[in-house]
Amino acid sequence: MNESAQKPLKVVILSNEAEQIAESIRDKTALPSPLFQNIDICIATDNPDNINCDNIEVLLADPNLAASVIPRCQHLKWCQSTWAGNAPLLNLKKTDYELTGLKGVFGELMREYVFAYLLHFARNIPAFAANQNAEPPVWHAETRFPLNGLTLGIIGLGNIGRALIPVAHSFGMKVIGVSRSAQPVDGADAMYMPSQITQFAENVDHVVNLMPDTSHTQQLLSKRFFDHLKPHSILINAGRGSAIDDDALIHALDENRLAHAVLDVFDHEPLPATHPFWHHPKITVTAHTAAESQAEDVAQVFLDNAERYINHQPLRYKLDFMKGY
Repeated sequence: MNESAQKPLKVVILSNEAEQIAESIRDKTALPSPLFQNIDICIATDNPDNINCDNIEVLLADPNLAASVIPRCQHLKWCQSTWAGNAPLLNLKKTDYELTGLKGVFGELMREYVFAYLLHFARNIPAFAANQNAEPPVWHAETRFPLNGLTLGIIGLGNIGRALIPVAHSFGMKVIGVSRSAQPVDGADAMYMPSQITQFAENVDHVVNLMPDTSHTQQLLSKRFFDHLKPHSILINAGRGSAIDDDALIHALDENRLAHAVLDVFDHEPLPATHPFWHHPKITVTAHTAAESQAEDVAQVFLDNAERYINHQPLRYKLDFMKGY
């Protein structure tokens, strides 16, 4: 690590929100703290060509941009990611540095996103809106699908997924989950491994996918999975687009294997204008907005870890290159 905690920690910021992140760090480092006075932002840019790779020890960066420079950063010791998903970096051959993810900041936003759509369909808002817009307007008690008594399935029940559990319970829902280890989670009635995905599907009413992008999760949600869902099921994918077999999902919706899919993430982003997801009546596209990182949150996570780095303490949210998350 650093030879002396007295030397300024020189940081390079490479992000599409570099200036906002830098400003947030400067705002926080204006406080009278010895730690904060040891942070020196060398450059904040969104252009990898502006980076001098030979002089980088600490990098605060968007993974897609960082992936273009890290292979040439021979002296890199630590990269703090600005994203929750880090496949661009985890897939690189270079692994001789510490990589930390952005965690602990997405739970509140994910709660809003998931339950906004679950309630949208539970209260059958589209039907009431259509009745109000009809000529003449229609007064009719449309069918509703209360969440109370249903089971919410969370695929990838990690830090973000845990934030959904108390809200689900407040609506009278049970929660079950999928994780690689299937270790018990407080508030979850049952846990399954990815190899048990069909048993999991048989026991859920609505599904949220939050799995990271790894070789084990690609097309995990396939025809085999969709065939075991209930016709009233809502699928929300806010994890990674690679988890879904696109053709199988469209076929399942057409065959009424599930009621609707709310999709935030995709294999290719932006989603091509010709993709059938855009025009399918049972698919909602939300353009990767479920739980976007905020500059002030990135700054705080970085500064918390910077203090650990300067003091030679283990970094928080360290990612495992072997596991892929």
